[in-house]
Amino acid sequence: MKNSCNLFCMKAPLRSKIFRIIAEQAALKNVKAYVIGGYVRDFYLNRPNTDIDVVVEGNGMEVASDVGSALNTRVTLFKKFGTAMLRYKGYEIEFVGARKESYRADSRKPIVENGTLEDDQKRRDFTINAMAFSLVREDYGTLTDPFNGIDDLKRKVIRTPLDPDTTFSDDPLRMLRAIRFAAQLGFSIDHDSFASITKNASRIHIVSQERITVELHKIMATPKPSKGFVLLEKSGLLALLLPQIASLKGVETMEGRGHKENFSHTMEVLDNVALESDNIWLRWAALLHDVGKPSTKHFDKELGWTFHGHDFIGSKMIPAIFRKLRLPLGEEMRYVQKLVQLHLRPIALVNEVSDSGVRRLLFEAGEDMEDLMILCRADITSKNPRTVRRHLENFEQVSKKMAQVEEKDAIRNFQPPISGEMIMKTFGLPPCREVGLIKDYIKEAILDGKIGNNLEEARQLMMERARELGISEVNA
Repeated sequence: MKNSCNLFCMKAPLRSKIFRIIAEQAALKNVKAYVIGGYVRDFYLNRPNTDIDVVVEGNGMEVASDVGSALNTRVTLFKKFGTAMLRYKGYEIEFVGARKESYRADSRKPIVENGTLEDDQKRRDFTINAMAFSLVREDYGTLTDPFNGIDDLKRKVIRTPLDPDTTFSDDPLRMLRAIRFAAQLGFSIDHDSFASITKNASRIHIVSQERITVELHKIMATPKPSKGFVLLEKSGLLALLLPQIASLKGVETMEGRGHKENFSHTMEVLDNVALESDNIWLRWAALLHDVGKPSTKHFDKELGWTFHGHDFIGSKMIPAIFRKLRLPLGEEMRYVQKLVQLHLRPIALVNEVSDSGVRRLLFEAGEDMEDLMILCRADITSKNPRTVRRHLENFEQVSKKMAQVEEKDAIRNFQPPISGEMIMKTFGLPPCREVGLIKDYIKEAILDGKIGNNLEEARQLMMERARELGISEVNA
């Protein structure tokens, strides 16, 4: 299907010098070139996109090399994949030869043959990504849209160009991409395509975890990430990729009493955090904050349903989840683990806002205190707006108390005034258990408010504790 609207009758970015040069170099090689995929889609959606995919009916790497020479810019060749890439004025441009693909049942790596633009469009994942602008002199700027991608853009629908069972079975990563695009663009997935995702969900296991996690990250980064995770749950993919989150789904009833539906609650918390922060790891903490609930769920005839210790158990689950997802196991993991472990602490202070409780929380949260407070506010959910408002007002009192204690005691990220080295030097001790006992005693006394956070009081307490342990000062 052709569309007569020309590049030059559209917005200025499509009149860029780069398009003219690609067209000229392709013509010199006597081959046809087209802009295809996401750049075309986003042009019609009025979304910025600096990634340009060019498909060539011929050798894409040769055209890329000639374009690079004309622009006097470096071209990176990926001979194994038959692709090339160059950068120009903020754009990243990838060239590939038009191809057709076939797949084996046990692999998502295709068997590739040279093809035409039509072949290349058939192998695309979705109709909205199969549209192409011609860079051929005779019909320069003409839109080729064989699968009515324009109509799907208007209807806000994700649909596969060919039979969805073929599309998703051939390359199961496309199932995640469908959900990611739906979440990113605010689109729906058409009925047949979504039914096929559900049918083919188990084939996701032939995709590498790294590729899967890239898509999960992109879903997490959307303005309303719950949309993607709800689709993952409905399709059955979530149970395969993150069973710990899928197991939050559902309500159990005992003696006519049910607990909160924890999956829906988690989705609400995730969206609440997304409204406040683009921090991807804070969003992961929101997704995982109640991950310990299924294993700690207990029914008590007097108390009803309880989840005692789910914060602690959840934090212990984080390393295994991060390892499975191939997420970083360093600072990012420890950050998520900390927030999951501490997410109940500020709320618990609503009932008893003691200085010592606030000091300990400030000390343990450290520089992540603001993020913890975002998570805790997001965790206040209810179907009753009055209940949410009342809890948030109570929570603000905790926030004010924290500010007062922090200003007075400078406790956040504090290091006790007495170091281990000072203790060893004062008492002529080697590294030993007693050094740790004295240091911890001073730290606890400061956090409990028994002494101030200063060297004079800390040194006096050090001497007292040392005497209790039968330790004498050197040259006393």
